[in-house]
Amino acid sequence: MLRPLLLAACLALPVQAQDMSDLGSPPAGTYRTDPAHTRLWFVVDHLGFSRYMALFTKVEATLQFDPEVPKAMEVTATVDLTSLETHNDDPSYDFNAIVSGPDFLNAPAHPVARFTSTEVRLTGERTAEVTGDLTLNGVTKPVVLLATYNGGWGHMPLDPGGARAGFSLTTTLKRSEFEIANGIPAPGTTLGVADEVQVHIETELMNPDAPTP
Repeated sequence: MLRPLLLAACLALPVQAQDMSDLGSPPAGTYRTDPAHTRLWFVVDHLGFSRYMALFTKVEATLQFDPEVPKAMEVTATVDLTSLETHNDDPSYDFNAIVSGPDFLNAPAHPVARFTSTEVRLTGERTAEVTGDLTLNGVTKPVVLLATYNGGWGHMPLDPGGARAGFSLTTTLKRSEFEIANGIPAPGTTLGVADEVQVHIETELMNPDAPTP
């Protein structure tokens, strides 16, 4: 989404102002999700016939970012479970309401899922395991997110978000551990909706208060 803005602005700038070869790295500070560039979706086996996918449209996170001391980073996030989108347009079959309803996500009783990190353990130059407490359906359990830092910039005159950093994250949950057990197949069968759920997150976080060089 930034590409048309960048292209138009670059064409309008004087030649000497168009050198963007060094935009710096994101500095330490507080970063928050860019809603336009943040997606959270889950994948779950359905009957053994398909890997079903749905997403949430309202996800917010705050990251205390410190590239000099990665282990000290902290993140908190919330997911509005009522924002579930299954992309089923049949008006006679409200699949969003079924999956977010009492039989599965139970959003009417517990509309928000929350994650609070407790530890960051580096596993590579750009990868880490982020351990934290996930509260879902009123149950709190520890989970581990596998995180990859995709890069960012410290200052970009055409980016109203200021400094920006991008991450990819994945984890696998057992929904039964959060007391969401409806439809789990009997042992040895796939007749139902699997217990294991893969969660994927792609996000960019911004810090408009980052110092400008």
